[in-house]
Amino acid sequence: MPDQAVYANAYNRPQPREGPKVPYNNDSGSNPVLRGYSLAAVSTIIASSHYVQRIFWTLNRFEKLKELPYLEDYDARHDPTVVPVSTSAPSVPTLLDLPQSAPRASPTDYYTSADYRALYQSGKVTPSDVVESLLPLIQRDAQPPGQYSVGFISVRADLIRAAAKASTERYQQGKPLSPLDGVPVTIKDEVDLAGYKTTKGSVLDLTDKSGRTSWCVEKWQEAGAIILGKTNMHEVGLDTTNNNITYGTPLNPHNPGYYTGGSSGGSAFAVASGLVPIALGVDGGGSIRLPSSFCGVFGLKPSHGRVSSKAGYEMTNSVAVNGPIANSMDDLALAYRIMAQPDPSSSGSSQFPNSLLTSTDVAGSTPAKKILGLYKDWISRSDAVVLTAFNATVDHLVKVHGYETVDIEIPCIPQGQKAHAMTILSESRSVLTASQMKKLSYHNQLLLNIAGGHASAQDFLYAQRLRQLLMSHLAWLWTQYPGMLILTPTIPFAGWKIAKPTDITNGIGVSDSDMSLRSMEYVYLANFTGNPAISVPCGYSDENVPIGFMAMGDWGSEEQLLAFGKEAQSSLDNKGGIQRPKGDKAWFDLLAQHSS
Repeated sequence: MPDQAVYANAYNRPQPREGPKVPYNNDSGSNPVLRGYSLAAVSTIIASSHYVQRIFWTLNRFEKLKELPYLEDYDARHDPTVVPVSTSAPSVPTLLDLPQSAPRASPTDYYTSADYRALYQSGKVTPSDVVESLLPLIQRDAQPPGQYSVGFISVRADLIRAAAKASTERYQQGKPLSPLDGVPVTIKDEVDLAGYKTTKGSVLDLTDKSGRTSWCVEKWQEAGAIILGKTNMHEVGLDTTNNNITYGTPLNPHNPGYYTGGSSGGSAFAVASGLVPIALGVDGGGSIRLPSSFCGVFGLKPSHGRVSSKAGYEMTNSVAVNGPIANSMDDLALAYRIMAQPDPSSSGSSQFPNSLLTSTDVAGSTPAKKILGLYKDWISRSDAVVLTAFNATVDHLVKVHGYETVDIEIPCIPQGQKAHAMTILSESRSVLTASQMKKLSYHNQLLLNIAGGHASAQDFLYAQRLRQLLMSHLAWLWTQYPGMLILTPTIPFAGWKIAKPTDITNGIGVSDSDMSLRSMEYVYLANFTGNPAISVPCGYSDENVPIGFMAMGDWGSEEQLLAFGKEAQSSLDNKGGIQRPKGDKAWFDLLAQHSS
């Protein structure tokens, strides 16, 4: 496999150890759906009584984790970061040497960064022209607000115009900085950007006090990308719909009766709507990113510690990992390579091999055998429409690209999801003051009061023991099947339908905890164990909502996942490829006026 061949050593890799033989049994708790005034009333009552909070904690079986007998044999693991160490030091290419994206294949496809670059080099259009076309569409403070402004929280026109002017001048001089120069991109409001407030989709001011820009965003800026602003997200990243009562709810461009997915829903909305070819999402800290399923775009979750959130900040446990979202695999790879360069000020990120080294730069980056691991009892929990698309993709990969499948088992998957949720919510609750809590939505207050404030030290430590069990078992699986990719659907259903129109207009919101847990059933594992994963569109439902599937690789296997994504993308080529949303109000043909 690439990472044991290329990166023979790794810091903090778990010792391979087969986990216990535990039959799969997902006996999750049942929670009522609360909306509007009933949600406000229940949340207020629960917030006022520690005793009532404890009852709901018990009903959701969080306390059962410490009763798992086999956890006594595992030490707690709080940090899932595994750092691959390169055994060779090939010369690092410059940004201009990076592989360029291919232009779109047909007029019905999404634009890629290559389409922008070609127009800029031809002189037909400038980066300044592009941003002047976009600004009226995305500004909240315009009269009337821009058509797509619900996907954005903050847009600084002065900073955007200045960046576009600088890029325009570079192209006029024939000196672009990289294949990303002049390309518009967006940044999730969970990530710090100088000149902008960070709210994490809330009414709180959570801006880093230093005023710095996150390292990964700096790398995009240094490559010449134009940051269009901060995108909408689910409030403080604690759910998967992006139903936001403060900033509004961006609707799925493929079908406005569905959510975009979250918590990076604004970034996914911007890409799926054609406003940008690339956006920044965040996985972790409660923000489980599902846009490739909901919005039909690609998403990459790098290894933990691969991208530092801000200079000098270390990512441990289950906190934020930044990753790109794009509408083509080429752009996903380009964005990742630039943003994931090691941060010398971060002790974790600085140890990683340089992401500018592509698979062709390093020997041994192709696994000896192409293996797909399938945990069928887990996969079978998906709806029929998802299973049909998933199985067709697996068949394509086997028949066309030479993969073989193996049946695997992973113990304690349902319990692991409980441990992950407990960890995420406990960490989130620990950084919020009582006054800040009261300013959050009733749904988030409910979550944090029940699941975020009742974990004892013993509960929390047993959750981290379960993390160690899962990581050790995964390490054991990769000794059995080197180079294996573990495949699942991204989510078990075809998009999250908006149950009632008032759920996004009542100013209070909705809480559907069972649906939230189900939406995270597959994606939680990579976050909890620190493994990289990629999500790729693989089909569409009868209601034209995209369906995605996910591949999770060994620690540090980003290169393998990027190559796999190209192969997986081809499974849709015979079915019309990646479909952009239909209708002028759903998809903005940004470059049409300049391409004729």
